[in-house]
Amino acid sequence: QVQLMESGGGSVQTGGSLRLSCTVSGLTFSALAMGWFRQAPGKERDGVSCITWNGETTTYADSVKGRFTISRDNAKNTLYLQMNSLEPEDTAMYYCASVRESWCGSLFHAHNYWGQGTQVTVSS
Repeated sequence: QVQLMESGGGSVQTGGSLRLSCTVSGLTFSALAMGWFRQAPGKERDGVSCITWNGETTTYADSVKGRFTISRDNAKNTLYLQMNSLEPEDTAMYYCASVRESWCGSLFHAHNYWGQGTQVTVSS
């Protein structure tokens, strides 16, 4: 049974930081590209960042480049997203997922396994 459990969300003010974590089970985590996605109310779920299985390649949406950092610990089956300089536009539910494109790339898509997500709210 595939399980993805996101945590670390919260409410912060503009300019604040949060670190999201995602623990994965039921998948061969260390062999998969992984990504973070987010969905704001009334909007589609979009890719935020992707990391290859070995962590050597990372990609970011233009809106978060220079502010967010994705990383992973294959020994712990855990994916991370360090979010700095948060802006109100970053407010969304954040999800992690395995990614179909093993190389990541500028456009990446999730396999259809989702956790419950973790809410990030940034106030001005």
